[in-house]
Amino acid sequence: MKSDMNSIPVFLAAAEAGSFSRAAENLYLTRSAVTKTIARLETRLGVTLFNRTTRSQSLTEQGMLYYEHCRRAVNEIQQAEDLLAGDGPQLSGRLRVSMPVLFGHLCIAPLLTTLAQQHPGLRLDMAFSDRVVDLAEEGFDLAIRIGELADSSSLIARRLAAHSMVFCAAPAYLARAGEPTSAQDLEQHAAIAYTRAGRLQKWRIGSAQGKALEITPQAKLMMDDMQAIKDAALAGCGIAWLPYWLVRDALSTGALQAILTANDVGSWPVYAVWPRNARLPLKVRVAVDRLISELPARMAAAEAPSPDA
Repeated sequence: MKSDMNSIPVFLAAAEAGSFSRAAENLYLTRSAVTKTIARLETRLGVTLFNRTTRSQSLTEQGMLYYEHCRRAVNEIQQAEDLLAGDGPQLSGRLRVSMPVLFGHLCIAPLLTTLAQQHPGLRLDMAFSDRVVDLAEEGFDLAIRIGELADSSSLIARRLAAHSMVFCAAPAYLARAGEPTSAQDLEQHAAIAYTRAGRLQKWRIGSAQGKALEITPQAKLMMDDMQAIKDAALAGCGIAWLPYWLVRDALSTGALQAILTANDVGSWPVYAVWPRNARLPLKVRVAVDRLISELPARMAAAEAPSPDA
């Protein structure tokens, strides 16, 4: 089936205006011209794209599917033209990014700071918080989130990387309570658990049969700050499940001891999320591309064994 590219801008305008009349005004066409273009497009595709009433038009299910693909294709063309303008993309305006405190400081902020230095017109506004922000309500262009994401029809997510986890405790705690040797043993120990948005984060560990198990920790202490969890573990308060990069130095000095090292203790995915807009801003696209290309190497360096180990 041969495509009629001239009909695409008319279709997009009609879909986004919600009215053939308003679309015609925006395109400086007559309503009849818009109506005929859409009718020809529907005939060629063999589907009905719009539900028509006397006052408005709305997309059908097939129309919404076609719209999403057309909008994405047009966005890609527009971004390519932006990239070809001048000597590559010149970013400008404010880029507001939310990121977790510790991970943001270590891995995200340095990469975005370098991006801002390369684009004098870009104003970078970074907010460090482990709280899950409402991007649209709070005016964020982009957020970095760790862990599995909740379903959302208003956000787009892109997986950037993943970081390894480790179960660990202070030698004094293990001398007092004994060292667990299986996933089941963990349930008998005091846990220092992480909470996010008021919910207790489950622990993930591989079993002897090679299956991944999720355990609800028997939390003696619950905190929404990773550094505080690390400090409590160092003080001998119990067992913690923490990012390796956070406790690497404490493990190398013996202040903390890794446990259950024969088991796969899982990892946490890292995502970039941004609002679902008709057109992805160039500054967001370039920032996400920079993180995709450079974050894995930075995390690998952060997770490399300490030179003192």
